[in-house]
Amino acid sequence: MRSAPYGSWPSPIDAALAAAHDGRPDWVGFVGDEVWWTEPRPAEGGRRALVRRRAEGGEESVLPAPWNVRSRVIEYGGRPWTGAVHDGRPLIVFVHFADQRLYRYEPGGEPAPLTPVSPVGGGLRWAEPRIDLARGEVWCVLEESTGDGPDDIRRVQAAVPLDGSAAGDRAAVRELIEPRHRFVTGARLSPDGRRAAWLAWDHPRMPWDGTELLVADVGEDGRLADARTVAGGPDEAVAQVEWSADGGLLYVSDRSGWWNLYRDGTPLCPREEEFGGPLWQLGLRWFAPLDNGLLAVVHGRGPTALGILDPESGEIVDAVGPWTECAAGLATHGTRVLTVAAGPRTAYEVVELDTATGRARVVGSPHRDPVDPAYYPEPRTRTFTGPDGREVHAHLYPPHHPARTAPDGELPPYVIWAHGGPTSRVPLVLDLEIAYFTSRGIGVAEVNYGGSTGYGRAYRERLREQWGVVDVEDCAAVARALADEGTADPARLAIRGGSAGGWTTAASLATTDVYACGTVIYPVLDLATWGPGETHDFESRYLESLIGPRAEVGARYAERSPTTHADRLTAPFLLLQGLDDVICPPAQCERFLARIAGRGVPHAYLTFAGEGHGFRRADTMVRALEAELSLYSQVFGLDPTPPVPKVELNP
Repeated sequence: MRSAPYGSWPSPIDAALAAAHDGRPDWVGFVGDEVWWTEPRPAEGGRRALVRRRAEGGEESVLPAPWNVRSRVIEYGGRPWTGAVHDGRPLIVFVHFADQRLYRYEPGGEPAPLTPVSPVGGGLRWAEPRIDLARGEVWCVLEESTGDGPDDIRRVQAAVPLDGSAAGDRAAVRELIEPRHRFVTGARLSPDGRRAAWLAWDHPRMPWDGTELLVADVGEDGRLADARTVAGGPDEAVAQVEWSADGGLLYVSDRSGWWNLYRDGTPLCPREEEFGGPLWQLGLRWFAPLDNGLLAVVHGRGPTALGILDPESGEIVDAVGPWTECAAGLATHGTRVLTVAAGPRTAYEVVELDTATGRARVVGSPHRDPVDPAYYPEPRTRTFTGPDGREVHAHLYPPHHPARTAPDGELPPYVIWAHGGPTSRVPLVLDLEIAYFTSRGIGVAEVNYGGSTGYGRAYRERLREQWGVVDVEDCAAVARALADEGTADPARLAIRGGSAGGWTTAASLATTDVYACGTVIYPVLDLATWGPGETHDFESRYLESLIGPRAEVGARYAERSPTTHADRLTAPFLLLQGLDDVICPPAQCERFLARIAGRGVPHAYLTFAGEGHGFRRADTMVRALEAELSLYSQVFGLDPTPPVPKVELNP
């Protein structure tokens, strides 16, 4: 071990390596016996590739660039593809990101469009496709623009002909039911095909506030009739619905204060842990029925595991392996279960559990160490004490290097990471962006502040009408605790976050004196304008719960906004923004920068053409990560080895 100051340790994990491993496989599924999924391609413009693993083994990318399998329904998207075996060959239906049309594809041929292009607004968008070979249709969710504004939207379940007759004719798309709710999920058909179930909700609720579970009869004409609400409501969030093999209605509800599983209203495994989560994308699956009556489940309190639940006894047997976090994307086929899983030393990979043998194995996107794992962080989970004695959950990633240590008496710099959402959670998994910092001698603390999911409804609702208060306080409590216990240098604390985490970062810099600097990424900054008309429809009323009813507490919107308090900000900051972002548009940043103009606050504003909400291109991620390290180096007096391009901080 050699002694060297924190922040100067040489690391093989550079920004290009971190960017190349950004993202994870997703949307797993079976096509016959084959395993298929999507995965990111940062070096190919950030597209999502469709990948198959043949039954005889071996992965292959199915569609070449520029095909991009990704939906924009509710902007965060949803399941963008489905598949079936037709005439002994795979038949795939997928959404192409560039035009949001549905396409039909059979290996060996060319994709053929199934849906038209709309001349109105954001056009026609599709999610959760399901092939019905008997009817020759694809059932899915249709999101249709009715005008040029972001709120000019209607959503409905629809059926698209598989023969391509709707490719130029919107009238050939068959709507399954008259729209009666602002938001809907895809319909799930009962085993006998006579009933369908789905979820729905309306403004101002978000799907984790309250949803309705509806069941309808499927008529002879293939339309849904006599829709009735059987569960859910304004204060009960049903996160997923499925049918069991024998026709029972299975769903996840948080009526007990935890997302638990129910069958026809009866709890199957009542526990103070989560069997569901926030419905940020359409088609997420935390549970999946097996043909033998058992249920594959993703469950846990904080971290999540893949388990097999016996609904008769309520017992769960968890899969064995190095994975400590499973994504909400289960698929089943016979005795096989697919998920996407990761751990502190393992990036996300496609995992298959054979319930007949109990064996779990990697079948896609296998983790391969790009560098010596001795450079990976050695994280641990901590629970801190926040204001009023409340618990604050966090993951701590101390500086770590196999051949470097700091001089005696030097305390490390730390960066507090505030996650997005804010109704979300950060998992404890291998992230090379974190390793980029920790291997250089900069600590990271990811905070699952009040409002995060995974810890029950009461913890989630701590943020109700308290956004910009509880999240800021909880992050500050972790930062101060690390400084007080001698883990972090109190003079070298930073905060960073994207989206809602960008809000928390900016609010923290403007209203506390805890941090020496911060990195603000595609943020919300001005609540007075972020809402109907400026952001997308899905979140346009989100502030009604995060801040309060605008008509009743309108002044609070200005009081909480970092833009309002820009005159208090003195700490240097880096602001990163995608120019194509329709969720947190560049106008948010521009108004904030106008308020600090001429005040002498050191800052840099980097924008990226072609990037939306969440950076996906390798060159963008490299530039952003190196700029962030440059900020910390300048403010904390670090000497990174090798040096990174200097980002100019202009007053």
